[in-house]
Amino acid sequence: MPKKKISLQRYWTTRYLLTIIIGLVIMAIVSALWIRHTTLENRLHMLEFMAEETANRLVANEEPAIPPLNEVPGLFSERGDLLNMESNPSIYITDSRGAILANNRPQSPLKRFDPTLLNNPKEVIKLSEKGYEPFYMVKKPIEFDSVLLGWVVITETQANLSKVNQEYQQLTIMIVSLALIGWAAVYILSRKLSKPIKEVSKAAEQVRKGNYEVDLPSDAKAEEVDELIHSFKEMSQQLQKLESLRTELLAGVTHELKTPVTSISGLLQAIDEEVVSGEEAKEFLEISLKETAKMRTMVEDLLAFNSFAANAVPLTMEEHSINELVKESVYQWEAGKPVAGLTVEVKPLQDDASVRVDGVRLQQIMTNLLNNAGQAMALPGKIEVIMNESQSKVMIDIKDTGTGIPQEEQSFIFERFYRGQEKKYKVGGLGLGLPYSKMMAQAMNGDLELIESTSSGTTFRISLPKTD
Repeated sequence: MPKKKISLQRYWTTRYLLTIIIGLVIMAIVSALWIRHTTLENRLHMLEFMAEETANRLVANEEPAIPPLNEVPGLFSERGDLLNMESNPSIYITDSRGAILANNRPQSPLKRFDPTLLNNPKEVIKLSEKGYEPFYMVKKPIEFDSVLLGWVVITETQANLSKVNQEYQQLTIMIVSLALIGWAAVYILSRKLSKPIKEVSKAAEQVRKGNYEVDLPSDAKAEEVDELIHSFKEMSQQLQKLESLRTELLAGVTHELKTPVTSISGLLQAIDEEVVSGEEAKEFLEISLKETAKMRTMVEDLLAFNSFAANAVPLTMEEHSINELVKESVYQWEAGKPVAGLTVEVKPLQDDASVRVDGVRLQQIMTNLLNNAGQAMALPGKIEVIMNESQSKVMIDIKDTGTGIPQEEQSFIFERFYRGQEKKYKVGGLGLGLPYSKMMAQAMNGDLELIESTSSGTTFRISLPKTD
């Protein structure tokens, strides 16, 4: 069962949005962990500052003893606000041996701190006791002239020190805002990108139905989209030309086949009805035979082309000397069609090369190109067969001194059934010579192409691979 298709805009919007959400979730997790860690560090530093400030306040009277604690104003004032915390840390004042003298938790059962903890060189100690959540102990000595009088100890749980609400709220607002902005940006961009592609898709459907008059915008800012639109316009115009050309070519083929049939029918009817007799009737019969042969040749060409196009004609690939094969092809053509005032010059390779081709098919290609060259020239004229080579290929150029092929017709000469305006009225045929020749050259792993055509002449090139 085929998968359900979705629009390009929806496809990219959902995938970009999913990518953005995954990225923002990862960023939110990392940011939350970083905020939690930074908050813990900052609050521990603040606890150290509070402990030191309390210790300094206790020895402000410049006496070598801890004063009565009720005489120190604000000693146990609420410190949670200073730390931006909902809870209030526990503050203890101890003597030098760890006995608790006072604290801000009157109900606390704790009476003494372990002296080993107080004498620990670390001023911030993390403690974990079984049955209790982890907490931190921050201590500062109460000293007077380097004499230890006691300790200021502040304790608070790790959960309270790490707890942040406002920052998480701000982070959530920021992440949601970024997600919405990202989604809006992706939606707008994907819509802007998909709009011209949708229009091209509609135009393609229009072309599929046979309507080549497409109307597409030409102001796309994206280079690739602009190239797509312009290429599609050119393609639709080319298809329109080919469609009209196909109609014209079919009409031409029909005319070419119908003309000899009409002639034969008229001539034989004249003989049958004894409109002509004797020598005239014999002449009519000869003309009918010639027209029959002409029509048979066209039908054979059509059948041969279709067979070759369907790969129904096998090739006999053999190794040949290219110089000998080309010279023999030119000689046979000259012998079969001697024309006064037409000279043919062959320029072979200086060092002969071997090619693996079907000799008969190559001779057919050469014959067709020489025929076309001869028909394109006003006598006297000259045809040059020039051979060149590269590291892997042999090139055979057939160059004539004819009138050339018009520029507007050059892109169609290898289309089946196409015949130029000038050739259409001078020479009969179905317009299969060049397409058939190109197809044979490609079947032998080579190619046939038009190199140049001007008012002073035309050059076609046959390319064939060398034998390894």
